[in-house]
Amino acid sequence: MKPAVQLIALVLSFTSALHAASPGEKAPQISKLLPGASLPATSGKVVLVDFWASWCGPCKASFPALNRLQKKYGPKGLVIIGVGVDDDAAKYQAFAKKMSASFPLAHDSAHKAAAKFNPQSMPSSYLIDRKGVIRYVHTGFHPKKTETEYSTEIEALLDGK
Repeated sequence: MKPAVQLIALVLSFTSALHAASPGEKAPQISKLLPGASLPATSGKVVLVDFWASWCGPCKASFPALNRLQKKYGPKGLVIIGVGVDDDAAKYQAFAKKMSASFPLAHDSAHKAAAKFNPQSMPSSYLIDRKGVIRYVHTGFHPKKTETEYSTEIEALLDGK
């Protein structure tokens, strides 16, 4: 196993003993967990926080869908933030460049955000309502199914439901 994969597996297994962020709970403040990251204001917005890693195949498949969601719902109040958990900055940067994200990305090499959200797999996404409450958690990515689910959930949250 590659060292980065081993470390991520270790972090995830260690933090799995801790409480995972769940629907109905107040979301951890991502901007406080990733100081110095250039993140947009999220107050009063619907936010999708997506944890990914460069070695994750489903993560690669998720970026085009996240780009489409950002384009469609961004003007209506959606903010997507991609959080890369790679230890190696070069791998994080190469993946980020290759994926051409239309939403902000942040590097969580210290795993501070990952420790608070405690994603159970890669990718894992947390959909947060305008009041800062986690409403939906998605693990993994299935191209047509996941994007359709996201759209339904995002539209409901944007409508205040």
